[in-house]
Amino acid sequence: MKISVASVPYFWSKEAYGAFYSALSQTPVDIVYLGETVCSKRRSMKFSDWIEIAEVLRDSGKQVVLSTLTLLEAESELKYLTKIARQKDFLIEANDMAAVQVASENGNSFVTGCAINVYNNQSFSRLSRLGMKRWCVPVELGQRDIIPMVSLADKLGVEVEYQVFGRMPLAYSARCFTARHHQLDKDNCQFKCLNDEQGILVKTQDGDSFAQINGIQTQSAKVSNLINRWSELKEAKIDIARIVPVSAEDTLQAVDVLSNSINKKTQSSSTYLAQDYEFCNGYWLQIEGMKFVS
Repeated sequence: MKISVASVPYFWSKEAYGAFYSALSQTPVDIVYLGETVCSKRRSMKFSDWIEIAEVLRDSGKQVVLSTLTLLEAESELKYLTKIARQKDFLIEANDMAAVQVASENGNSFVTGCAINVYNNQSFSRLSRLGMKRWCVPVELGQRDIIPMVSLADKLGVEVEYQVFGRMPLAYSARCFTARHHQLDKDNCQFKCLNDEQGILVKTQDGDSFAQINGIQTQSAKVSNLINRWSELKEAKIDIARIVPVSAEDTLQAVDVLSNSINKKTQSSSTYLAQDYEFCNGYWLQIEGMKFVS
C-alpha cells in the first residue's frame, strides 16, 4: 500500500510551505499533492513556486500531483486551472469537472479528487474513458459502498485512494465563513485564514465539536483516523492511503506512524498525536461519520 499526502487545505506562508515540503521529501511518502484547492485569494505561493517544490519532491523520488481548485467563481480561476490541467510534467488532481474537461481535451491523465461525486460504475466508467487513472473515494463512502467500484477499478487499471487521516472536507460555499467570522466582507477578508494553521473550530451551543471552518470550506471538526485499520483497507483493495494535512508537525508524525505500521515496525495507535484531537472513523464502518470505534 502506498502513502499519499494531500494538498494542504489551509492557508500557510510561503516559508511554512517550504519547510513542510522540505521535511516531507525526507519521509517514505510515495505521492505528494501540491497546490491551492480552497481559495484563489490565497496567494503566498505562485505557480512557479509550486513547480519549484514539485521538482524537488520529484528528485527525492516522490510522485507529484498538481491539484486544482474545488469551486470556481471567476474567469481568472478558470485560466489558472487551465494552466495546471494543460501542463504535461505532472499528473493532475481534478477537483472540479472543468479540470476533467481541460485535462481530457489535452490528452492528460488525471486523479479525481474526493469532491467529484463518483457513486456508481456508470460515472466511474465514463471518467475512466476520459482519462481517470486514480479515484479518491468521497469521504462518506464506506467499505461496503465501494465494493462494486473497487472491482471495476481493478479491471480498468484505476488506482483507488482512501483518506486515512485528516479532517474530512464536507462542503464548499461561495460565502467565506472565515471572513464572516471576523465580520469582514469576502472581498475584504484581510487574509484572516493565514492566522489559523488548521482553520477555526465551531462548537454547538452545548459545547460539542461541530465543524471546522476554513475559508469557503467546511470540514469535520473531528479528525478522520483509520491509521490503525490500514490492513482492513488493504484487504478492501485500497491502493493508496491518503493523509490530509493538519499541522505540519502532526502531519509528519502521522506519516511516520502509518509508514511504520505498514512496514510492521511498530503497532499503530489512534491516540499518538501530541495535540488534543478528537477522532472519527464512522463512515468507513458504515455508521455515523462522526463516531469513533477503536
